[in-house]
Amino acid sequence: QLQLVESGGGLVQPGGSLRLSCTASGFTLGYYAMSWFRQAPGKEREGVSCIGSSGRSTNYTDPVKGRFTISRDNAENTLYLQMTSLKPENTAVYYCAAWRYSTCSGYASGTGIDFWGKGTLVTVSS
Repeated sequence: QLQLVESGGGLVQPGGSLRLSCTASGFTLGYYAMSWFRQAPGKEREGVSCIGSSGRSTNYTDPVKGRFTISRDNAENTLYLQMTSLKPENTAVYYCAAWRYSTCSGYASGTGIDFWGKGTLVTVSS
């Protein structure tokens, strides 16, 4: 069965940190650029970050630059998102996604995504 499964979400206070993981099964994650999207309550889903298939290139949306770090372990078929200095506006369901190309150009449109995870909820609140 082809799937992506996210984990690591939860409730965290403003200024705190969380590390999200996304494990692939049924396909080789290393063939894909991998990305994180999020959907906040009442808002459209947006691209947060992307990492090329080799791990050498990364891309971040401006609001998370310097606070979020995307990484991958192709041997473990796993994608990560380290989130620090979290803010209430970061509250959202976070999804990992396999972008069908090896580089991240254009990933945020979402139109080239082959696989989506079901998401993990991150709540930033005091």
